[in-house]
Amino acid sequence: MGAVKEEYLPHYTYEEYAAWDGEWELIDGVPYAMAPAPTIQHQRISHNIAYILETQLQECEVCKALLAVDWKIAEDTVVEPDNLVICHEPANDAYLLKAPALIFEILSPSTQQKDRGLKFELYEREGVAYYVIVDPKEEIAKVYHRDAAGHYVKVADVRDEPVRFELDGCTIDFEFAKIWR
Repeated sequence: MGAVKEEYLPHYTYEEYAAWDGEWELIDGVPYAMAPAPTIQHQRISHNIAYILETQLQECEVCKALLAVDWKIAEDTVVEPDNLVICHEPANDAYLLKAPALIFEILSPSTQQKDRGLKFELYEREGVAYYVIVDPKEEIAKVYHRDAAGHYVKVADVRDEPVRFELDGCTIDFEFAKIWR
């Protein structure tokens, strides 16, 4: 039996998404259930990332570190990155409308394919300057930077090394060794 034709699949919008119970993301009209509540390890790593970002951005008047928040890319696309940095003032308090400068996604067994494929392509297309895929199981982070042509280039696979992120007027010297603790 063949795959279901695309025209038979439902196509949802932000208005419908906003009424759903539970944790969801919506990409090109297709709903994706978020993983069950994050594991303790996932939460610990996210907390450590948030702490490092917040500490590094204390003197920056432009950029701000955020925990998971909706980013409404289009009427049919809403994602919720694990950790992010924005270098703009949000238009409202409900969700972001403009691309973050830096996104961290922490892999889990149920989201790793989406984070490595679909979100990689989405963030690249939408102009996210840096995308970091954090693998808690392997204790490695893959750091990507968007080049002048608009494509992600791998900066490094890091475990303990620091990486410098140059954002709009702000610099983050991120110590990856501290996120695994």
